[in-house]
Amino acid sequence: MMKEKVSIHRIVYVALLAALVYVATMISFPLLGSKVRLANSVSLLGSLLMGPVFGGLASGIGSMIYDIQTAYGFESVITFVSKFAMAWVSGKLAFSGGHNADDHKRNVVACVAGAWTYVALYMLKTYVFQRFVYGYPLNTVWATMLSKLPASAINAVAAMIIAPILYTALRPALKSTGQLDAMRL
Repeated sequence: MMKEKVSIHRIVYVALLAALVYVATMISFPLLGSKVRLANSVSLLGSLLMGPVFGGLASGIGSMIYDIQTAYGFESVITFVSKFAMAWVSGKLAFSGGHNADDHKRNVVACVAGAWTYVALYMLKTYVFQRFVYGYPLNTVWATMLSKLPASAINAVAAMIIAPILYTALRPALKSTGQLDAMRL
């Protein structure tokens, strides 16, 4: 079993990205009767910058803290898991096969997979809570899920577009200053 080296740089960058995810959750703009939030874009960006585990931690921690501060209580744990999973899937794909998030097409595919992972987990959470926690009849549960799907899809598509573009813009500067390596060491 290989031990993961955790540097102070990684801890600081996880905290920084978690704070950015938190702030990005508060930023939204209307689109097609829904609201697009930038948190998923920052979460996917973190997965490309730091890989699956540390990008996942930043994503999950930032989103969980937002939920705790907005009184979602236990749901904050579910948010941590689902946001971590989104970034983990994305980071795992971007860093697989000897790549270090250095292939733009692979990064786009990774972001697509990560974003849709989150949508699937959010729909699953909605189903479980509506059906088993609140005890709503199945037709009400499906109606609720269908009403939430467009906003989730819009957020997923926005994140799939925004995250690879931000990464492509930031990567050269971070690489030239050595910060990209510091995030990954």
